Amino acid sequence: MDPVASLVATATALVYDALAPALSIAITVSGLHRLGEFMSALSSPFQHNVAQWVLEKLDGISAVSLALAILLVAQCAFWLGQRTAKQQQKVYVLDFGVHKPDSSWRFPRSQIRQLCEKRELFTGEDIDFQEKIAYRTGLGDDTAVCPAIQSGDAGHLGIEAARFEFGATCFTTIEELLNKTGIHPKDIDFVITNSSLFNPTPSLSAMVLNHFKMSSKTITYSLGGMGCSAGVIALDLAKELLELHPNKIAMVVSHENITNNYYTGKDRGMLIPNCLFRSNGSVVLLTNKSCHARKAKYTIPHIVRTNMAANDVAYNCVYQTEDAEGKLGVRLNKDLIRVGAEALRANMTSLGPLVLPLSEQLKYAGNALLRKAARRNKSLTAAVPPAWLKAYTPDFTKAFDFFCIHTGGRGIIDGLEKEMQLKREAVEPSRASLYRFGNTSSTSIWYELAYIESRRGVAPGQRVWQLAFGSGFKFNSAVLQANRQIKDSHAAWEDFDAQAMWRELDELENIASRRASKCAS
Repeated sequence: MDPVASLVATATALVYDALAPALSIAITVSGLHRLGEFMSALSSPFQHNVAQWVLEKLDGISAVSLALAILLVAQCAFWLGQRTAKQQQKVYVLDFGVHKPDSSWRFPRSQIRQLCEKRELFTGEDIDFQEKIAYRTGLGDDTAVCPAIQSGDAGHLGIEAARFEFGATCFTTIEELLNKTGIHPKDIDFVITNSSLFNPTPSLSAMVLNHFKMSSKTITYSLGGMGCSAGVIALDLAKELLELHPNKIAMVVSHENITNNYYTGKDRGMLIPNCLFRSNGSVVLLTNKSCHARKAKYTIPHIVRTNMAANDVAYNCVYQTEDAEGKLGVRLNKDLIRVGAEALRANMTSLGPLVLPLSEQLKYAGNALLRKAARRNKSLTAAVPPAWLKAYTPDFTKAFDFFCIHTGGRGIIDGLEKEMQLKREAVEPSRASLYRFGNTSSTSIWYELAYIESRRGVAPGQRVWQLAFGSGFKFNSAVLQANRQIKDSHAAWEDFDAQAMWRELDELENIASRRASKCAS
């Protein structure tokens, strides 16, 4: 054999020596125990003589063929290792559900004035302000508010009314989802609830266990104070638990309570949540059981969380406190949109390398290097076109097929649509959710996904980007990849008229444009 072939054969032996134990472990972990034992046995008696064995068996075979053999073995080992790792870590979204409010909870915008006048707490200017916010922020007339608030009687509010709201919105949704999936309450291993501002004792997760008489071995977590992004945080906790504990089922219950947090003061920064937030509830079932793999809707390849709490401005832009009269509420300040944009960019920077194609990553990196060089060299700034020095926003439509943007308000959706350069149809699920259900806090991303499943459907392999942000300040992303063909009619979206919504939103945009032109002149 020529020297090149001899060298390649020796390299093959070294590759074999390195890969045989790894292949043995990978194959054994994958469940192919007999083949794993064979590989282990093979690597022992022949390990020291494998170079000679290769020379004898492959004498006469070209160096090119041997090189290709090496690449093939290495590729197979890499693929098998990747496959094994993914099988170990794969977490499925079995299914989910969102609450459809009872028609008796319907709260058209015209009732804001009636409710305010009934309570005799506000001046005419305060009422005008709240009505203006409700009409301009993108809500429709079919949003839901619980009966305790609609009564206008402060005596009907309180912790028992808040517990009633949680049960009415979440227990019914849980029951529907369990019936749909065939999962028995006692089969659930983890229950995670999240509600930012309603955290009673016993906890919300304990309420779920008690109502459905779950197993005493069920482990519970109740997340509080984490704002509108808490739904993704709860999802992340469930994912990490399932990655650590095999053959388990987790339930995530998301809710924001309106009864417990209705503000009765006159601070305009604290009146805004009254105008935006509406009753809500969502439930997600997750599992790592292989027997559920075929019917599960999604896998969760990535969750990326960004926290800006160390920044005082970001920390204070959504803040629960008392007003000058000692009345408790949540204040939203003018920094919210700017902070949200900064948090989005930071989150995209972390998420991009995980999901974007190489072409977009190179464009982003090249733009960043050019702008950095231009800041140091003024002559370079003058030499390149100004457009090259603008920050490049990667095209995330090349990574995702659908977007679920938290329904913080029309202005926030507008801002993200512009920042991410999304088309009208890409943000339709977010606008529809805001219009039909209002700001539903941490549940909004699931109302939007329900819209996508009901109105469009999701094909196998398509990816969904859920974007949630809220107090702290936090911006969190969850990536869901469809496990199968999904076309599911969610009751919450029955009879929804998207064309009527767009007619109203377009008219709202025209009015805003005329108002802006008038002010400019």
